[in-house]
Amino acid sequence: MNIIGTGLSGLVGSGVTKLLSPDFSFENLSLETGVDITQKDVLASRLVASSAPWVFHFAAKTDVDGCEKEKELGVTSEAWRINVEATESIIAACKQTKKRLLYISTDFVFDGTADVYTEEDIPNPQSWYAKTKYEGELRVRSLGESGLVIRIAFPYRAVNEGKKDFFHRMLESLAAGNGLTAPSDQQFVPTFIDDIARAIGSLVSQAASGIYHVVGSQALSPYEAGRKIAATFGYKETLVRSILFAKFYEGRAPRPFHANLSNAKIAKFGVAMSTFDEGLVAIAQQLV
Repeated sequence: MNIIGTGLSGLVGSGVTKLLSPDFSFENLSLETGVDITQKDVLASRLVASSAPWVFHFAAKTDVDGCEKEKELGVTSEAWRINVEATESIIAACKQTKKRLLYISTDFVFDGTADVYTEEDIPNPQSWYAKTKYEGELRVRSLGESGLVIRIAFPYRAVNEGKKDFFHRMLESLAAGNGLTAPSDQQFVPTFIDDIARAIGSLVSQAASGIYHVVGSQALSPYEAGRKIAATFGYKETLVRSILFAKFYEGRAPRPFHANLSNAKIAKFGVAMSTFDEGLVAIAQQLV
């Protein structure tokens, strides 16, 4: 199947395209291929000219603190232009050409006050980044059964060719002997990018629509995650120090305190999402 998409050379997109390449072929719309997704006419012309039945929209401004600094700019901010207006342009082209759209969203759309979040829970974004991503979600709904929203959380993989994920930042800090400090009272669900790829392959092959939480199967604190990384890769767990969530993020953009998303819905498609323990084992094997 041919796929045209944005952000396919990024952290998640590059992992997905690599793992799905035996069954899918990809055309990436990015600055590297001469497309600025904030230029509506250029983006629209490339999408309309493509015969691909699906658009994968991975591109986004994901710098949470950077987005927050633009909040007062509102709809003129770069975050809004990339995360909302570019999404609107893609949706318009999808409607014109009868394409289906896969839109990548985030666990940050929730405020983090509940113990667990399902796809039926109503988002309450707290940061400007989260607000713009949720606005993108709302617009995808206008596609009806041609729109697919996938929420992911803290993606990680064995090899990073560009932007580093939280796993590699922690591992490099441990390897340098510097240790690291991470919140011990926060909850998150790290997600193995290999699993995201498999889930996307399954959902797209079955022409799924709606919202799905494509996240890991283990909620834990960043502090616990750091200690697991240390133990798996032969570093002293004492190099990982704990700090409270409020202190760690003091003066920064709001983040969800408990971002424990349920992945029960995606399991119905026969997709097994790894626990963080399982993901670390897989990565250790891949890095040998």
